[in-house]
Amino acid sequence: MATVTELLQPVELDLETLLTDLRSLIGAGHPILQAAAEHLFSAGGKRLRPGIVLLISRALSADGDLSARHRRLAEITEMIHTASLVHDDVVDEAATRRGVATVHSHFNHRVAVLAGDFLFAQASWHLANLDNLAVVKLLSRVIMDLADGEVKQGLYRYDTGQSFATYLEKSYCKTASLMANSVQAAGVLSGESVEHQKSLHHFGRQLGLAFQVVDDILDFTGSEQQLGKPAASDLASGYLTAPALYALEEHLALARLIEREFSEEDDLDQALELVRNSQAISRSRQLAEDFARESREAIAWLPDSPCQRALMELPDFVLSRLY
Repeated sequence: MATVTELLQPVELDLETLLTDLRSLIGAGHPILQAAAEHLFSAGGKRLRPGIVLLISRALSADGDLSARHRRLAEITEMIHTASLVHDDVVDEAATRRGVATVHSHFNHRVAVLAGDFLFAQASWHLANLDNLAVVKLLSRVIMDLADGEVKQGLYRYDTGQSFATYLEKSYCKTASLMANSVQAAGVLSGESVEHQKSLHHFGRQLGLAFQVVDDILDFTGSEQQLGKPAASDLASGYLTAPALYALEEHLALARLIEREFSEEDDLDQALELVRNSQAISRSRQLAEDFARESREAIAWLPDSPCQRALMELPDFVLSRLY
């Protein structure tokens, strides 16, 4: 199975340029915000989201070349993603991300919130300067969805009555909206038909949902080293994901533990045991596989190229994190 570095190899040089450009785009700000942004962009990460935008953009190009506007779209995508991570870390009170101190740990909460706002504002400014209303609408929708997803996540904490549809909608807002709308925006900039734009959106949506479900499974099966955060931290925080919701259908006792917010000593361990001793993990895995297959089918029309082949392998890469 290819690694993310191997998959993004066709756009490796584009991603190096992207990082350099991001630093210069953000460098004109306030020194503290600049320092916070530098801290973020030097914290590593796979650059998967801008990488997908670049792969799609090159796959749609007749000669495989990238326009300046496609490059800028990838930069905006990374700015929005990074801004959302800063705010998520503040809300979740996370001390580290990918083994590096989060912005609020490194600086303080005030700087972190302002740095996130600063990046969202920068992204909005550069988005407006693309002078394409359809693209502005798509990426503005992402910023709305990210906030909506975070609010929904907070509202449904420890709520055992929430529907599976609510979970999927929240997952779309928090993870899949950026992938879906940014790849559709690449199609808009490439002059693709409405039908092709819709299939690009569907590719990003289903890939993003597969990615989220895999993350949710790993919360129960992964190690702290693999996750970059304590295992079962989502469940402990009251965030009910696919495995927990499936397990609730089998074990009524799980609802009692969740509803009392794991207030007694062994509650969380008991809850984990109930999830693991159910069909929840295998059902969640099947759900992720279905989303991955649908994402691959959505871009079957792309002409053969190194970028197209990398995109077709992406869904399997997302699933490979489970094995």
